Amino acid sequence: MTTSQTVQSSLAQPEAPAASPAPRDRPNLVASIPFFAMHLAVGLAYFTGVSWKLLLLAVVSYYLQMFAVTAGYHRYFSHRAFKTSRGVQFVLAFLAECSVQKGVLWWAANHRHHHRYSDFEEDIHSPVWRGFWYSHVGWILSDRYVETKFEGIRDFARFPELRFLNRFHLVPPTLTFVALFLVGGLPWLVWGGFIPTVASWHATFFINSLTHMFGKRRYLTTDTSRNSFLLAVVCSGEGWHNNHHFHQNTANQGWFWWEVDFTYYALKVLSWLGLVWDLRTPAKQTKYAFTKYTEAERARLKVESRFGMFLNSKRPVRALGRFVAREKVVVKPTIEVAASPQGMP
Repeated sequence: MTTSQTVQSSLAQPEAPAASPAPRDRPNLVASIPFFAMHLAVGLAYFTGVSWKLLLLAVVSYYLQMFAVTAGYHRYFSHRAFKTSRGVQFVLAFLAECSVQKGVLWWAANHRHHHRYSDFEEDIHSPVWRGFWYSHVGWILSDRYVETKFEGIRDFARFPELRFLNRFHLVPPTLTFVALFLVGGLPWLVWGGFIPTVASWHATFFINSLTHMFGKRRYLTTDTSRNSFLLAVVCSGEGWHNNHHFHQNTANQGWFWWEVDFTYYALKVLSWLGLVWDLRTPAKQTKYAFTKYTEAERARLKVESRFGMFLNSKRPVRALGRFVAREKVVVKPTIEVAASPQGMP
């Protein structure tokens, strides 16, 4: 059997077949009404009109939300990539919840679970096992992940103020929306509230879905994480997802000067002001680990980067077979590493 046939044969028999969703995995349409209503509210822009000031308000509000989500929910509460005071910790949690992505403890606990089982069957939002729709938004709309996994976030659950915010997570966004309306009426509410909130939702969701489907892989990991310059710009630095999954607890996710990371730039400024400190960055040997890969390992990463979407496809891909044959390497599907969660930390 030729190299091309070997690859195509393995692709024809995926190890993660699509299964009918369990009842608790299906969207709860009644509970999801506010989610869909927020999307419809974006249409109010037709009545408010648009101006350069409103567009600027939307962009500023969007990136403020993305900073709060990425620096707060993600790099601090999920990964403890830097240190701060208890007061600033509360502010980060409050600002993050203004994005209407549920409670801070809920968010961080689920994200830690994702890293523990990334692209294994237990992963709560793996596109490998559940497909794009479920990994992007389906899991949030289901009843399966409503409760907070406090056992996974005990380090922060000990703070009563964070437990309060987690329980009443709609208070911060409600206060924000009311303030926007009082200051600028409906136009400010729509362009400073509804539009950037929906945009930040899907930017965050794209990291769960698209960065495990499209992009380049620099580092060997046991999942399908990828780097994307476009999503790094849109998501304030979160697009360097392969970097992040290779070494999780760094305050910067863009590890090289050309890898845009707006959140890290803001954290550096805050560190100069003394509001945060001990920003973790990758060690040199971690950052340049890819330079020590074997030729076969580099070839595998090259194939995974170019044909990642199809390595877990049910159908053989002729272009992939030709590419692998030309490179004279045998590449197994990425999904093989997700056959069993045993041995995971």
